[in-house]
Amino acid sequence: MSVATDIDRLVAREHHDPHSLLGAHESEGAVTIRALRPMAESVIVQPAGVELARVHPAGLFEGVIDGAKLPLRYELEVAYPGDHTFTVHDPYRFAPTLSDLDEHLFREGRHEQLWCKMGAHVREIDGVSGTSFAVWAPAARSVAVVGDFNYWEGLLHPMRALGDSGIWELFIPDVDAGAHYKYEIRTQDGDFRQKADPFAFETELPPQTASIVTHSSFEWTDAEYLAARKPGPPLERPMSVYEVHLGSWRRNPLDDNRSLTYLELADELSAYVADLGFTHVELLPVMGHPFSGSWGYQVTSYYAPSPRFGSPDDFREFVDRMHAHGIGVLLDWVPAHFPRDDWALARFDGTALYEHADPRRGSHPEWGTLIFNYGRNEVRNFLVANAIYWAREFHADGIRVDAVASMLYLDYSRVAGEWEPNEFGGREDLDAVKFLKELNEVLHRDEPGVISAAEESTAWPGVSRPTYLGGLGFGFKWNMGWMHDTLGYFQQDPIHRRYHHHELTFSLVYAFTENFVLPLSHDEVVHGKGSLINKMAGDRWQQLANLRSLYAYMWAHPGKKLLFMGQEFAQSDEWDAESSLDWHLLEHGEHAGVQSLVRDINGVYRDTPALWEVDFEGHGFWWIEPNDADSNIVAFARAGKDPSKDVLVCVCNLSPIPRESYRVGLPRGGRWIERFNSDSSHYGGTDTGNLGGVDADPQGWHGQPCSAAVTLPPLGVVWLTPERPVKRQAP
Repeated sequence: MSVATDIDRLVAREHHDPHSLLGAHESEGAVTIRALRPMAESVIVQPAGVELARVHPAGLFEGVIDGAKLPLRYELEVAYPGDHTFTVHDPYRFAPTLSDLDEHLFREGRHEQLWCKMGAHVREIDGVSGTSFAVWAPAARSVAVVGDFNYWEGLLHPMRALGDSGIWELFIPDVDAGAHYKYEIRTQDGDFRQKADPFAFETELPPQTASIVTHSSFEWTDAEYLAARKPGPPLERPMSVYEVHLGSWRRNPLDDNRSLTYLELADELSAYVADLGFTHVELLPVMGHPFSGSWGYQVTSYYAPSPRFGSPDDFREFVDRMHAHGIGVLLDWVPAHFPRDDWALARFDGTALYEHADPRRGSHPEWGTLIFNYGRNEVRNFLVANAIYWAREFHADGIRVDAVASMLYLDYSRVAGEWEPNEFGGREDLDAVKFLKELNEVLHRDEPGVISAAEESTAWPGVSRPTYLGGLGFGFKWNMGWMHDTLGYFQQDPIHRRYHHHELTFSLVYAFTENFVLPLSHDEVVHGKGSLINKMAGDRWQQLANLRSLYAYMWAHPGKKLLFMGQEFAQSDEWDAESSLDWHLLEHGEHAGVQSLVRDINGVYRDTPALWEVDFEGHGFWWIEPNDADSNIVAFARAGKDPSKDVLVCVCNLSPIPRESYRVGLPRGGRWIERFNSDSSHYGGTDTGNLGGVDADPQGWHGQPCSAAVTLPPLGVVWLTPERPVKRQAP
């Protein structure tokens, strides 16, 4: 192909390798230099002082430096009308910033630090500072970088395609952090589309959509916290999670009722959560999303924290300060779907690239969004690397994967004729299963101690079992069945609860089939469902007592805990993502009492290994009284790894009638301390209880060797523990 033809293709935005034409090229004892500078009047190569001739009216300049050899260091002195002259380094004299190995690993879907190569990176090459850009667009006819540094002119900075990887790359000197950019893609149809960078590390504030070049200068101080996180499995640690929507947790009424920034939250939220004794916060998605009404669940910028609250380094500061208070940070993560915004991932290079081409698999009928093509190596790599990115670059302590059920089933939200069975005739999405297994294997291998949890609402087996045992490999699974049944029970008037007793006890039939988290999440307090306090049965006093009992029962039940913000002080109204929580309610004793209960219950929980050390094996739990439906009473025991040392008995009286001298079986004799009583007047209760403890006698009861007469408060829960540890007897 002739140079003239190459020039025509380049100017027409059809060339896949502009570096083969532009820049410096050695031939017969001289170096030919070509530069594409639309609207320029002249271009001079410095320091050689050679002026290039215009060889194409679109602004292609060419000239020869006799006797020169490559590599040649030079700059271009470019003059524009109006006596505007700039001296710039030529982007087309630099080698690619991705290696053959990078391309190979990406094609194979195994580049686990992909973000280090893709996207925009401030760097120095051959002593020249600038930014390297790399984007995946295999079906594009051409790709150019456009931004505020080149007047958004696509002719100035066309990119080169790297082999058959589908990656386009360009290093642009003198572009620094803060520059705004997009990729201008020419599709096979000849259309031009400006797209935000899928690997953008910072983005404009919506409704603006440009990507921003960024470079972190943050210095972490949480090495001690991260080191302590690694030893031992998270399954055997206390885990009490405070779920937060950053935009509505607390707002500033003195500044147009705006949301708090990452830095403000770093101080206020960390102090609040530490005071209440939670071990973790879980953040509704902080990844960039254009529509605030999605609460973050329609992600367009998977590698950038939302700019609504500050910069990426501000978010790093938020995590660092959380860790300084001993609080882990879990992130909601959304690999199940993405929105159709034309400037984002949808039909990125003019084809179904990130989404599945078949609408029966690539389009979500319920949410109106698109579904990732999990069978494509590069897409799987994009997502797996993203999970590692948040753990590595932002020190996140784990991810909660949203809407896993929608990923697992080909017929999810579809009727007959809207889905196609897999190769074995089943309804399982085998590509999604493979992706989830790979995600968990890589994440847990590369980031020891990091948590992965699945929001999965079906009976899919082994969600939280290792992949080598046939499971999906998650560390935890949300127990949606427990949540549904338990709330259903507490919504019943106590007089009717005898007919719903099994809703309270059924969860123990399957409690040890998965590593469960017990969630009372945001999904239960939106869309007309009301707040938790208003779900409770009875008059106002009974509602509050029921809510306190619900928390006490929940914290004693096997499984880790999760509570959505506001419910710790009995938020009265349904959650509104555009408003602050009703913090003024804490001026009332009944709400402050619930908050005090949550603070105390977290304290006892963290100090009591029996409540978390053996959460997922049957020997850490046994029923004492599961069948007293007529009295609305259940009693059970929890034990740690050493039952002779760590044991707790929980007794729940979920009727409004106090029970005097109710005999409860206990696993040993002696004095038992009332460690917790949800009816304490400190929490707004009646102070009905056991004056600090009970004495167990050797009368067998409820299948236990000992028992005690216990006073049970109305709509109350008591926790009992032995007065002092009993030494293990030699066998």
